[in-house]
Amino acid sequence: MRLVFAGTPAAAVPSLDALLKSRHEVAAVITRPDAPAGRGRRVGPSPVAERAAETGLEVLKPATPRDEGFLRRLRALAPECCPVTAYGALIPSAALEVPRHGWVNLHFSLLPAWRGAAPVPHAIAHGDDITGATTFRLVAELDAGPVYGVVTEPIGEQDTAGDLLARLAESGASLLVTTLDGIEAGQLQPRPQPADGVSYAPKVTPEDARVRWNAPAHVVGRQIRACTPAPGAWTMLGDTRLKLWPVRLRPPSGAGGGGDPALATAPESLAPGELWTGRAGVFAGTATCPVELGDVQPPGKRRMTAAEWARGLPQDRAGASQPSLVFS
Repeated sequence: MRLVFAGTPAAAVPSLDALLKSRHEVAAVITRPDAPAGRGRRVGPSPVAERAAETGLEVLKPATPRDEGFLRRLRALAPECCPVTAYGALIPSAALEVPRHGWVNLHFSLLPAWRGAAPVPHAIAHGDDITGATTFRLVAELDAGPVYGVVTEPIGEQDTAGDLLARLAESGASLLVTTLDGIEAGQLQPRPQPADGVSYAPKVTPEDARVRWNAPAHVVGRQIRACTPAPGAWTMLGDTRLKLWPVRLRPPSGAGGGGDPALATAPESLAPGELWTGRAGVFAGTATCPVELGDVQPPGKRRMTAAEWARGLPQDRAGASQPSLVFS
């Protein structure tokens, strides 16, 4: 089939690569306009735009897919189908009507669960054991179209959103090609999504990423993993904002320290947000048991281990952080 692919972030690049290797013809790529990215916030093309440019594909960057100039060009390209992976804008009816096989979207959840912009972070934050990717035909309602196919993926206890999304981007790319093959052969018809089990996954904001230390330890751990690498979990220590990477849930000292003698010195309980440092590591209190901090990044400094960072904290004679040191 003749295709026009729509996608924007790095997670969409495996889909484009898989389509380029398939028997289908990719006539052009649609992506979001150049935008600030990275630590320097320099304006530049999206990862999909960069990959498309490397292969010599025509790249369309409409400010909105409702733009009349864009719609004219899309009609002129005459795609038979438009596959989509994380494009980042709603497709209007005028564009949906152009290809005779419609727009086929690859979504990183098992629909109807987690419709919306951030399905992977929400699946982790809510403690799902399994997620996956779904191909479906785009309709006017958000992620509500009939389903062509799915792949499933277990969520590991240490998975971050970045880890899980990377795996889904690869398995989902294969699913997308298989779906298009089935559509072209006339062997695949979409099935309506069930009415039950609908949930929504709005974009995760920086405020959503502020760690809630008054939650149970396992919830704190899931929140941080769901926000890694973006937008990045964070907390406040006084007036200082500290970025956090995933924490470790460790057994209490009464449980034998998990075989580590140093853990016998770790506290079994701390007030929510209260800090403790020692040979066992750097711990922060939650509503249940303390968690051990992993990597951290103070403002204007490099990423470092919590132990490196803690060397600069005021300590009492026993080597533990002062009780006044509390995350908020």
